[in-house]
Amino acid sequence: MKLINYNKIAMLIMVSMTIISCAHDDQPGDSQLDYTQPIRTDLDNWIASTYLNPYNINVQYKWNQNTVDNSRYLFPPTINKVQPALEIVETIWLKSYSEIGGADFVKKIAPREIVLVGGVNLNSVGTRTLGIAEGGQRVTLFETDYIDRSDRANVSEFIHTIQHEYIHILNQHKPFDEKSWSALTPGGYTADWYNFSIPVSNEIGFITSYARSNINEDFAETASMMLIYSKAEYAAFLAGIKSQTALAALKAKEALVVKYFKEAYNMDFYALRDAAEINTTAVITN
Repeated sequence: MKLINYNKIAMLIMVSMTIISCAHDDQPGDSQLDYTQPIRTDLDNWIASTYLNPYNINVQYKWNQNTVDNSRYLFPPTINKVQPALEIVETIWLKSYSEIGGADFVKKIAPREIVLVGGVNLNSVGTRTLGIAEGGQRVTLFETDYIDRSDRANVSEFIHTIQHEYIHILNQHKPFDEKSWSALTPGGYTADWYNFSIPVSNEIGFITSYARSNINEDFAETASMMLIYSKAEYAAFLAGIKSQTALAALKAKEALVVKYFKEAYNMDFYALRDAAEINTTAVITN
């Protein structure tokens, strides 16, 4: 006759109940993740067809605190300012480079994300940061809310930002002749560039005061300013330089910019400047 160990059976039953209870308690409930697909607006569809699909450039206009300096008072762009700003960038920057550099030029060399910020990025010394290029992959454009397409000077200042930052990206892919450049105005560079007026900087061979911060900014400023000037405006700028030494330096810098675009990218810089002028006129509203 087989003896039954009731204590052992009771213990097994309790263990089984505990396992069943634990298994029940550990079962996940409803998912806390939101799998809802965001509703695409007409603006989102326009961005996709104008930037993302043809150029693989993502545009971020909705607020993301991870892409801005949270120590500064910044805010997202007003929705009705987003498309007008992007139309300016698309027409003057993307279209001009595509016309002169070829349809695939910007597709191959471009920031992969553009971040739009509505407000002013004010620095402690009183200057404004109009744009930032981060590692050649992201460009942040500030002051989107203050664009006035009826004001050519306002449009030129805004497009100057992307033109300047894109020059940096081009330089990252193919460096310019830093040795020749640094020999032109070696004594004019200063960390306190903001303390000097533009006319003063012009008269020692710099196209803007910011160009005096270092040779990389000097190259980007020279090239980008030439792209926002019309041919006549640039000629008038040179004609207003009183110092022959400064004029010679500015012309030498111009020549190095033209040479760089031709040798590095087989691009006619003057043709690019002319295309940018035509396309700037095209976005100005009366």
